Amino acid sequence: MRTQKDWFKDRGYPHFTNKTPMSVRKKVERYVTDQQKVSHHSFSPLILKEIKQRRYKSSDFNGTERRSHKKLKNGKIASNTKIREILYATHIDAHIYSYYTQQIIAPKYEAYLQQNNLLSNSITAYRQIETDDKLKFKNNVHFAKDVFNEIKKRENCVALVLDIENFFPSLNHKKLKLAWAKILGNKTLPKDHFNLFKAITRFSYVKLKDLKTKNGQFDEKELSKLKQDGKHTFFESIIDLIYSDIIIHKNQKKDSDRNLMGIPQGLPISALLANIYMLAFDETVINELCIKQDVFYRRYSDDIVMICKEDQINLIEEFVKSEMNKYRLTVSLEKTEKTLFKLNKGQLQSYKIKKNGGLKLNIPLNYLGFEFYGYQTLIKSKNLAKFYREMKETVKRRHKRSEIIKEKYLLDEAPLFKRKIYRLYSFKGEKSRMTPTKRTAFINGKAKTESFDRKFRGNYLRYAYRASDDLEAPEIKRQFRNHWKILQKTLKKYDFSNVRKDS
Repeated sequence: MRTQKDWFKDRGYPHFTNKTPMSVRKKVERYVTDQQKVSHHSFSPLILKEIKQRRYKSSDFNGTERRSHKKLKNGKIASNTKIREILYATHIDAHIYSYYTQQIIAPKYEAYLQQNNLLSNSITAYRQIETDDKLKFKNNVHFAKDVFNEIKKRENCVALVLDIENFFPSLNHKKLKLAWAKILGNKTLPKDHFNLFKAITRFSYVKLKDLKTKNGQFDEKELSKLKQDGKHTFFESIIDLIYSDIIIHKNQKKDSDRNLMGIPQGLPISALLANIYMLAFDETVINELCIKQDVFYRRYSDDIVMICKEDQINLIEEFVKSEMNKYRLTVSLEKTEKTLFKLNKGQLQSYKIKKNGGLKLNIPLNYLGFEFYGYQTLIKSKNLAKFYREMKETVKRRHKRSEIIKEKYLLDEAPLFKRKIYRLYSFKGEKSRMTPTKRTAFINGKAKTESFDRKFRGNYLRYAYRASDDLEAPEIKRQFRNHWKILQKTLKKYDFSNVRKDS
């Protein structure tokens, strides 16, 4: 049964201000619903966390194209790893962003979209869109299915996948402000909304790695001391941060006119504002390409897919490039994926359109984590590799931990707690369930531990099996048919006392 998102969330991470558990919800709600208080609220610095994404992709090596984790850049071998910068706010700031997003701005944005079904259907990311049976909300599996079904319906067509470069860091502040006010039905932003606008455009932040002041690690002794005082924070107060040696950075990204640009990715409000920013572009595409040229259009955040005729490729590329320039955004046409679909002996087949115009058979359309070949749909190969890589790395970490325990307590054996491993990486964790866990809080300097049940929503296999059913693609389940053997083989590589090895 579908449930509406709750704007209030008990976030567990430490920050520069204290946690706000469910027990203070009413107090927080009184604060975030008071426009006067929000208008004068002083937003704290964000924390920047870098997430490294390992990528295995096609790269050019002196005229030879091959898939690798490396690439040739300026004559030197460099890594293909992509670094994403995620910024997250203090607990009270996050509540303000979340409340304004879900309770005030999103309803107005949705009401605007509902006036045009074609427009509403084309924007898929960061929205709660009901399934046809009204029982749940759509996810990326449903959105991918819509695109794949459209290709099957058209048969002879081309799918163009365009990616906006540096999407969140490139948003123009003036255009964002005007688009935001338009959704609210105003010419300018009210004072409370303007304070939010200032907070996300003129933001300051601290790098998470700079907070690791003890040999590249957090000062656990200091954090524990603060916890005993009932503070789940990095500092006693924000004043201590200001007078510390930690550098507080400011948003310094500027456009060609030397004006600040970009908003932080990771805040509860960021995704919605990105959708609002793109609204005028979406409307133009609907009116000029979808209605007049019969082009199929879907936008999932900064991933754009268009399905058209083969002779419309140049028209669409020039149109998108021209329109993006109006919004100070860049689409790299050189990186656009062009996949031709056509019937081959009665079977729908995919072909990659090369830069020289040639065709390469059986290269799929990559979209929202899936590979679509026309005649079959698979989980993206890099996602499958990531699943097995995480499985093996988790087992390796558990083994390292057990060796430390054996050495510390002079034990001959150290068993592996297999239940959690199976729950995360095997068919045994496919179903959702309530799992027992504990939570410790410090009240008046004394630790109080309470037991409670946390909902386990299933593992990646659950997602894959459901995707297989929703996409009517049994071949996805076949991709994971050997997962149990691979898991058992991985366990047997290490010296766990309760894992039997083959003789």
